[in-house]
Order: sequence, then C-alpha cells, then structure tokens
Amino acid sequence: MQIFPAIDLRGGQVVRLYQGDYDQETVYGANPCVQAMAFIRAGARYLHVVDLDGARDGDMANFDSVAAIAKQGGLYIEAGGGIRTEERIRRYLDAGVNRCILGTAAVKDFAFTARMAQKYGEQIAVGVDARDGYVAVNGWKELSRERGMDICRRLRDAGVRTVIYTDISRDGAGRGTNLELYEELVQIEGLDITASGGISSLEELRRLERTGVRAAILGKALYDGRLDLRTVIEEVGTC
Repeated sequence: MQIFPAIDLRGGQVVRLYQGDYDQETVYGANPCVQAMAFIRAGARYLHVVDLDGARDGDMANFDSVAAIAKQGGLYIEAGGGIRTEERIRRYLDAGVNRCILGTAAVKDFAFTARMAQKYGEQIAVGVDARDGYVAVNGWKELSRERGMDICRRLRDAGVRTVIYTDISRDGAGRGTNLELYEELVQIEGLDITASGGISSLEELRRLERTGVRAAILGKALYDGRLDLRTVIEEVGTC
C-alpha cells in the first residue's frame, strides 16, 4: 500500500483542521519545504498536499509553496485544493506535481472532470469528501445532494482511475477511520481507492491493506506522534 503523508497549507503554513473546520486549526510548521524534507528523511516516497485556502476560496493562494516542495525533488506529489480549470492543472504539472486532485469541480462540473480524466489519465485523481454519506464541496463548507458511493461509480465510468475518499467526520478527530466504508468502496471494480481521514494505528493500515485499498493518507496521527512514518513505511508501505 502506498503511504502518503499529508501537508495541508493555509497562509503558507503547515496546518491541520478538525473535521474540515477552518475555525479549528492547529499550526504545525511555518515552512512546508522543511516538513517535506522531514518526510523524505523518514523514508517517504509519496506526498499529499492540499491548498486549504484554494479549496475554500477557489484560488491558488499556496501554489508557490507547492511548487517549492516539488522543486526539491524526491517525492511523487499529488496536489489539490482549488484546481478547477485545465490551466491550473497545467500549472501544477509544469511545476513538477505528478498528479492533480479535482474536488469541487468533480461535483459542480462533472463533464469537465471527465474530459480531464480522458486527457491526462493517471495525472488526475478525484477527491471525494463526504459527510453523512453525501459529498461536500468548497472546502467542505457546502453539502451536495449526491451520495459519495454514487459519484464514485460515475467517476469510474467516466474514466477516473483514482479516488481519494475522505469521511469528514473522522478527519482530524483521532478516533479511527471508517473501515466498513472502505470495504464497500473497494468493491467498485476498476477504481483505485485511497483512504483518508482518521487513520491512527498500524492495525487500521494493515486492515485497509488487506481490504484492497491502494493507498492511505496520514495527517494528524503523524503530527501528533501517534504514528511514526518510518515504522509505517517499513510495516505496510510499498514502492
């Protein structure tokens, strides 16, 4: 299973939010490049980066920080947050990002997402963030009428290969991930599932791996020291 440590950016700083609440923020560092290097030293080969300002406001407020991380090299980087046009996809890819994550665009302009998946293939992933089973958009501030499982099937049919699925209620809460949800998601044939939100133990990671989850994103559990990245990579990480 691929292990993606996470860097969430807000105002150029490394932060974590509690269940996507912008008013419940913890700052973990002022320099995202330093954090990325710390992950590399721990053995990381993959990195998940989110521009939280971009996710909420639809801009590219932290693009320079993401580009700086990519310029350092040494990591396969997937980046999301505010990527809602092809021009932005191209900017990130040209800056050295390996895969762009579409989120709000996947719900609000599905046809665009399908075109980008067809054109860019593995360089496109879709982030499906759900609360109570329904997809949330615009930095998790707005709840759509579409169920997460339904959009995953539609994305698969449109040519999307990778979905990063987050149960918002578990994100940053430190109470474990939604294992039953991922057991259901991996049954969608032809779709690679990345688990995100609440993962806090090696046993959870082992269960996700046995279930068939392709990758896992680790955030708060790393920053709070409940999981050691080097140990995780040695135990369940793959190339």
